[in-house]
Amino acid sequence: MKKLLLIPLLTAWSLLTYAQEYAISGYVRDASNGETLIGATVLVKGTSKGVVTNVYGFYSLTLPAQKYEIEMRYIGYDVTTQQVDLTQGDQRVDVELTSGGEQLEEVVINAEADANVSGMQMSSNKLDIQTITKIPSFMGEADVIRSLQLVPGVSTVGEGASGFNVRGGSVGQNMVLLDEAPVYNSSHLLGFFSVFNPDAVKDVNLIKGGIPARYGGRISSVLDIRMKEGNNKKFEGQGGIGTIFSRLALEGPIVKDKASFIVAARRSYIDVLARPFTDVLDGGAALNFYDITAKANYNINENNRVFASGYLGRDNFMFDKQQGFSWGNKTATVRWNHIFGKRLFSNFTTFFSDYDYVLAFGEDENDQFDWNSRIKTYDFKPEFTFFINPNNELAFGGDVALQEFKPASAKVSSDGEVIDISLDKKFAIESALYLSNNQKIGNALQVEYGVRFSNFSLIGPGTSYEYADAEPGTRRDTLSTSYHEKGDLIQNYNNWEPRLSAKYEIDKKNSIKASYNKTTQYVHLISNTTASNPLDVWTPSSNNIKPQIGHQVAIGWFRNFGPQNNVEVSAETYYRKTFNQLDYIDGADLLINEYIEGDLLSGKGRAYGLELMVKKNTGRVSGWVSYTLAKTELQVDGINNDNWYPTRYDQRHNFKVAAFFDLNERITFSGNFTFISGTPTTYPNSKYVIQDSFVVPHNNDNERNNIRIPNYHRLDLATTIELGKLVPNKRYHSELVISVYNVYSRRNPFSIYFTQEDAETSSGQLAQTEARQVSIIGNYIPSISYNFRF
Repeated sequence: MKKLLLIPLLTAWSLLTYAQEYAISGYVRDASNGETLIGATVLVKGTSKGVVTNVYGFYSLTLPAQKYEIEMRYIGYDVTTQQVDLTQGDQRVDVELTSGGEQLEEVVINAEADANVSGMQMSSNKLDIQTITKIPSFMGEADVIRSLQLVPGVSTVGEGASGFNVRGGSVGQNMVLLDEAPVYNSSHLLGFFSVFNPDAVKDVNLIKGGIPARYGGRISSVLDIRMKEGNNKKFEGQGGIGTIFSRLALEGPIVKDKASFIVAARRSYIDVLARPFTDVLDGGAALNFYDITAKANYNINENNRVFASGYLGRDNFMFDKQQGFSWGNKTATVRWNHIFGKRLFSNFTTFFSDYDYVLAFGEDENDQFDWNSRIKTYDFKPEFTFFINPNNELAFGGDVALQEFKPASAKVSSDGEVIDISLDKKFAIESALYLSNNQKIGNALQVEYGVRFSNFSLIGPGTSYEYADAEPGTRRDTLSTSYHEKGDLIQNYNNWEPRLSAKYEIDKKNSIKASYNKTTQYVHLISNTTASNPLDVWTPSSNNIKPQIGHQVAIGWFRNFGPQNNVEVSAETYYRKTFNQLDYIDGADLLINEYIEGDLLSGKGRAYGLELMVKKNTGRVSGWVSYTLAKTELQVDGINNDNWYPTRYDQRHNFKVAAFFDLNERITFSGNFTFISGTPTTYPNSKYVIQDSFVVPHNNDNERNNIRIPNYHRLDLATTIELGKLVPNKRYHSELVISVYNVYSRRNPFSIYFTQEDAETSSGQLAQTEARQVSIIGNYIPSISYNFRF
């Protein structure tokens, strides 16, 4: 508690010290479309003082009352200077930066100037849309999530696996945000595409460690995606026609320079193209996905701005009108930015998020199974940033969310008789308060310290269960049940989550960074696979399921090379320790199980690794090389003889290359190569033979993940050809993207399992078993896409 009191004391001291100073504040925007620029640098020439714009493009600098020359910088844009006279009091300086023309064409990776060394945040990766669209991808379609899998510390368990794994965390331990709203399933088409339309995305920031105090709710990582605001100067559009789907985005001013909008949509059409050639898709069958993304904003005045954004997307895999499955996300966000004076920036956000999935099968309405499950979140989040002085930036705020869990709304019809096997809904309130300060100490040292206090309450109406003790690794029987009325408190948890980051700048080209964060996760992904799929179940912490706790420490060295610091080198090492990790007894019943908590086990985890990266930002040849050496393990009583065992997503070696070559102004070649160590799996070491004819594989020593499947590796290549202006004196541009995915047709295994041979056995001969490999993709996949903008 004494350490916590240091934050307001240091803040008060800073206020007294700088009480006579004045503030320069404002927004930094793109001159061509009015979009605010995140992370633009604002420097006071002749001094070491400066700030970067926040996620809304706002900055504030407090300085002594005199005249200054202020310099605004953003990579790919011309440097702009402003004369400011603070002897006249506080000054509002909004600036629009102009694209740097030829300089912009050279920039392939959007890194803030020297941010690799001078930036405070470590263990984070930012990719701009220009880079994402040039990375070779599946079926030639740019994708946010698959692009992030090329950076160190990020992986997936295999082809077609939804979601992603970060530093040994599971898919369900990543907080994925779209304009502040959580997205519970980030994948289309079982993981081959993400739900984020790149035409509508403005900023992508993955935080793997050193997580700031404003973020909470997950213990592995935060993926913060910000949507475009829309061009407030002129109407424009862009889109594409691809092998799998087509897309179109339109944006423009509602009121010029004051209000704008953007609407983007995508729809796959495999079922439309295939329908004339097959009858498989008759009778109500569907095989498609779609999404619609929209956003609008309005500048009320220089101190007030409002935003409204939303997302609607769905995947449909219907075999006929009665059978199949589908899933989808819906989000809606409303935000209000307000500036109090010149130093206090505020953002008030309220959002709604809804993820649901449907499973149905049966011959007709008289013999049918229908299952629907969902999780809803309603949230209000006030946040404030107080720019005390050039050396102190104070952030504080809160968060309160109402969560509604529907594990199963299910009915079974047999010979016309309907049986309702639905499970009760669950309700929870998750709230938090946070306070942090980003402080510069001298010219070399910068620290960000803070704390987050989180609270979780499981409330009625609902039922709680008490389970008997059992042998570790076996099902626990129910002792008693208790029903709770609406609003009754069933279970409550509180947690303090300290956060600390530090950067020491050795010189202009070298820095050392370190961080520690404790995080808490109150919702849990119950899954019978290691990759998120539409049949996964989200469930809250309860009297039987404790919240997951994560601790992570990291330290790294960051170095820039070259005359313009255009080559970045980084080396980070990390250690994660987690508690209350969920696993399952053998034969666990995870779906539509009222007593599922009796099948869950709790244990602890550890993950540690080394991440290396070399990145060249500019020039005709650019790209990066990354390598991760890592280990991830769990220890759960009742599993693997109570010994530590590797997780399914433990990958010892992870090597990635992404390269871009600008042949000329119109043609760009790109390629990426991936090598990942085989993931662990459990193999049987014995078998049961029944009547010499039937074989049942068996593991008789209780080992978990005792062997690894073969290594994964893949090469992708692409060419982007700028076709230029097809209509003279018009703004219509187009390009052709030709790509080949899995160039040398590697059959990468997703899993290997054992089964009885298909051949019949002769009399007196024992039945034999064989290993079978599942490969999602077993050949090269060429594709061509046509993109346009106007």
